[in-house]
Amino acid sequence: MAKNNSFIRLEGTLDGLTFFRKNGENFVKTKSRVSRNRILNDPAYKRTRENNQEFGGAAKCGKAFRESFAGISRLVGDTYLASRMTGKMRSILPNGTGLRGQRTINLVDNIEPLLGFNFDVSKPFDSQFNAPAIGPEITDAKDKVTWDLADFNTDTYVRAPEGATHFKLALAVGYVSNFEWDAALKSYEPVKEQPNAVGVVEYSAAIALGGMVSSATSLDIDLSSYAPVPVTTALFAGTAIVFYQMVNGELYELAQGHSMKIAAGK
Repeated sequence: MAKNNSFIRLEGTLDGLTFFRKNGENFVKTKSRVSRNRILNDPAYKRTRENNQEFGGAAKCGKAFRESFAGISRLVGDTYLASRMTGKMRSILPNGTGLRGQRTINLVDNIEPLLGFNFDVSKPFDSQFNAPAIGPEITDAKDKVTWDLADFNTDTYVRAPEGATHFKLALAVGYVSNFEWDAALKSYEPVKEQPNAVGVVEYSAAIALGGMVSSATSLDIDLSSYAPVPVTTALFAGTAIVFYQMVNGELYELAQGHSMKIAAGK
């Protein structure tokens, strides 16, 4: 791949060359001569097929993860959330059992790589909010999650964007199943359909910025309606902060400053 420094700016394919723009720069590359049929059937491309299958599985698993947090990810996620989550799932996949190209994506036994995952890399949760807290704590049955915070000073522990007058803390939880290769469907599928990609978000009351909160904050989510949770399904808990501005007695959600991380999993 080379840069196109010509004053003529082309986009598209011409005489076997593909012209395109990326990150504000112009590039040109030769058109691939390898046919889709050859990639799908030629023994020389066996490793490519295996990689493609597993990448597809990581993308599916990552999508289920994002869907389980759909109730809040719009506020706290960055542009590259989908690709970053697919990358996380791809890093976990080699730990799974099975033949290459069909290895299980075992989230339940690989919680650790996802802990601390920030939904927006430019706004890490710990840089926006770092008050002492207990939890989130997940029960062994994966049917209840709690997050408890003692009274804290908002001036000390909250980094608010310009214009914010209030904030809410949020506890978000999501179920994600392990994924496995389905030979009949020729694709990765959740080991258990329910409660895969299901999530809940609980917000605190609005808290004014400036000084002490003047009370403890406790967020609890009851998931007993999903019990019993399959042993092949993981439960993740995210902690978030969302900022608001009060105008004429009404709270308006700001367009920036919000953040969330995965703080616990089981």
